[in-house]
Amino acid sequence: MSEPIQPVFTIDKLYVKDLSVEIPNAPQIFLEREQPKVDLQIQNGATQVGEGVFEGFLRATVTSKIGEKTMFLIEVTQAGIFQIRNIGKEDMEVVLGVGCPNILYPYLREVVSDCATRAGFMPVVLAPMNFEALYMQRMQQQQQQEQSQQSPMIAPAGNA
Repeated sequence: MSEPIQPVFTIDKLYVKDLSVEIPNAPQIFLEREQPKVDLQIQNGATQVGEGVFEGFLRATVTSKIGEKTMFLIEVTQAGIFQIRNIGKEDMEVVLGVGCPNILYPYLREVVSDCATRAGFMPVVLAPMNFEALYMQRMQQQQQQEQSQQSPMIAPAGNA
């Protein structure tokens, strides 16, 4: 009797894949005293780069503005190479959509904060994110879209 095949999940490498910091209104923006508004846009994804090897990534765009003036714009893609084997398709989606982002997010937060500080601003502390809840929300939206596309159209009854 052979032993069951064990799932494999390892982190091979974590790295900053892309990084950009812009301060388009320097030096005047450093003289502003108003409280800025900070906007965060985040995306996650993964691509297969080999047999059982995946690159997972989180991409963040952090924009800080005072009124219409941009204080700074930080764009970061934090990535990792993961060995993932012997996992079913449905479980693979959860690992890539929840597990990998949970590993990458603390590193992304650190890079964003460090970039803001090195650019001469107060650190930007990104709030913790629940990638499991975001994944479940995305799955529900996909199911709703699929159901709405599969709903048969009911033609109005004609008068004969």
